[in-house]
Amino acid sequence: MNFVDLKPGKSVEGDEIVAFRSEKKAESYIYLLGGTHGDEVEGVYVLNRLFDWLKEEEDINYSFIVVPILNIDGYRAGSRTNAHGVDLNRNYASTSWTKEARAAKYFPGEFPLCEPENIYLDKLLQKYPARYIITFHSWKPFLNYNGDCKHLAEFIAKYNKYEILGDIDGHPTPGSLGEYCPEKYHSPVLTFEAPVISEEKGLKEIWEENKEGFQELLKSNLMEN
Repeated sequence: MNFVDLKPGKSVEGDEIVAFRSEKKAESYIYLLGGTHGDEVEGVYVLNRLFDWLKEEEDINYSFIVVPILNIDGYRAGSRTNAHGVDLNRNYASTSWTKEARAAKYFPGEFPLCEPENIYLDKLLQKYPARYIITFHSWKPFLNYNGDCKHLAEFIAKYNKYEILGDIDGHPTPGSLGEYCPEKYHSPVLTFEAPVISEEKGLKEIWEENKEGFQELLKSNLMEN
């Protein structure tokens, strides 16, 4: 599958946020989004290995928008937040957005969509409508669905055996992408949470336990309109 470079965004510190569109244009796209939180290298690694695989495949029927690392400043610094100290996954203009934060690492910004990284992603969503969004994180292994995409979580879980969650008990996410996109764009969001690196499991092992599930999903017809 061939991909073309899209006009990059700019981070707080002026670095380019690169994004790619599959060469085949479409009315709507599957979004693959990594690096919302800069310290979640496991999710970034899984997405980038999946992207490498996609570029070698010819028999995929979907069209994609791929943003390998949204929070490029945070990724360079090993920080959850961007260079303004904002948690990008609390900064979207969902109806539940609040300026209150449970901890400093969840600081949502001064107002919704005030951060350049999220402004860039939102412009992409306006120009290239999302059929589904798969966003890659790392915390503990589970699949969190928002909007009509539980079937995608169930499909992947057959392979990686991760827990499937709608709401995450004790972990509210006001202003998250998972709240915002189903509300504004009617685009379901599947949040993939990889396990973090441990003595028992490194990046390659995390990829290996997820490779088949994601590859088979992208080869399936489950995300057709």
